[in-house]
Amino acid sequence: MPASLQSLLQHPEFRARLVVPDGSRAAREVSVSWAHSSDLADPTPWLEAGQLLLTDGAQFADVDERFTSEYVRRLVEHDIHALGFAIGVIHPAIPRALIAACAEHGLALIEIGRETLFISIIRFVAGEIAAESRARVQWSLDAHRSIARAALSSDGLGAILIELSAQLDCWVALFDSTGAPLHVPGLSAPPAELRQAVEAAAYETLVKGARAGLSIIHSDVGISLQTIGQRGRLRGVLAVGTSGPLDPAGHEVVESVIGIASIVLEQRRELDAARRQLRTGLLELLMAGEWEVASRTAASVWGGLPAEPIVVTTIAGEGLSPSALDELELEAVRSDRGFFYAERGGDVLLIAGATTPPELRSLIARHGMTAGTSSRVSWADLRLGVSEATHAARAASPADPVVDYESLAERGLRGLLRVAGGESVARTLLAPVLRLRQPERTVLLETVRVWLEHHGAWDPAARALHVHRHTVKNRVETAERMLGVDLGDFAVRAEIWSAIELVGVDPESS
Repeated sequence: MPASLQSLLQHPEFRARLVVPDGSRAAREVSVSWAHSSDLADPTPWLEAGQLLLTDGAQFADVDERFTSEYVRRLVEHDIHALGFAIGVIHPAIPRALIAACAEHGLALIEIGRETLFISIIRFVAGEIAAESRARVQWSLDAHRSIARAALSSDGLGAILIELSAQLDCWVALFDSTGAPLHVPGLSAPPAELRQAVEAAAYETLVKGARAGLSIIHSDVGISLQTIGQRGRLRGVLAVGTSGPLDPAGHEVVESVIGIASIVLEQRRELDAARRQLRTGLLELLMAGEWEVASRTAASVWGGLPAEPIVVTTIAGEGLSPSALDELELEAVRSDRGFFYAERGGDVLLIAGATTPPELRSLIARHGMTAGTSSRVSWADLRLGVSEATHAARAASPADPVVDYESLAERGLRGLLRVAGGESVARTLLAPVLRLRQPERTVLLETVRVWLEHHGAWDPAARALHVHRHTVKNRVETAERMLGVDLGDFAVRAEIWSAIELVGVDPESS
């Protein structure tokens, strides 16, 4: 790591004085990767970027201003960070032309006393570099230990990512094998203006299917992307955003996290499958009323089940993704969330105390899923809660992703029948009539509907339809024959009327 120019200036032994500051940085911001002495007219072939060049000025004897300006220009173009000039050896003072050239080109110029040995400055810079290197090694060891301790926590994967973010003072993002970002509570995410670019880069990296490391400089932010897993079996991508490029110590820490994350993700695939089976088994016990057995098992594995009253949430299986299940597991292991979840019949059932936590509603919306919630029920009424939540989930849509069962009451019985799949049953019930051609189909359904709404009275129905009462009677009798029902029975009337309401009087044929 480079030493600081300011530390050199502040060293009393060197008697160094800043004559011309860097054109764009303060002395404390000017780094020195090494110190080298030369009196050559063009020393740049033997110099590396970031160095401090020391000279006693022999090359400036009997030269003009043009030579001096070209000399300084070459140093700046070679990214030399500073020029140290020893006075009292060949020149009693720094030549004015050199001072002017350094000011013009923005090169830091230091006056060094005659008594100061260049080797002392070189040793000082080497010592500073060695000290910084030892400090970075110690930091790396401490960071590795902290990350290893974090890996032992209940939420090992999330904990090591949060620890990595803290150690590097950066944001961190983890993407699953599909390129979907995994939400880790408490983790610093990419800033909004970079999120889309980072997600696109992660997806492109996964599409290639090969292990890779990619570094991107986006404005003033250094972004590193590293794949997790083996070639052909990538488990995800880790993205790290820092204020600049990572040094070797920083890269080592990231690599250690990659290694731990790879192991954790591989193990989680097997453990998650086992845990999901256990969760499903416990849910079946709860549905069967075996509360005591399920409660003891849940207490030993997850710390217990939510207290009554409970609210059941059904997440429709069509929108489920591996990343959504990963986030559910991360939320579930946090005891303060107070909920239990399990897969059943292709859906996911969430059981929470009193109300569905807002974090879960946010998760559902973030992954584009739809869900329904039940009213508050007891564990003894779990089946009722599951039924209510499932009915509510059928009414959900992308525009209204989470529907509460209690809100369905505002839609009336017909709304509930429609949500519960009543239209499909209605079409089956009315199938013989629905197979008729238009306009006969609509005329027959409209006549029956109007007649039923007039309580089976022929004359009021005929007036409403603007036809003769015998026409109404003939149409109703035709519908009875086709449907094989007796419309004189009240229950049958209610059923047929509800069916017509669900499919409409001008439906498409079945």
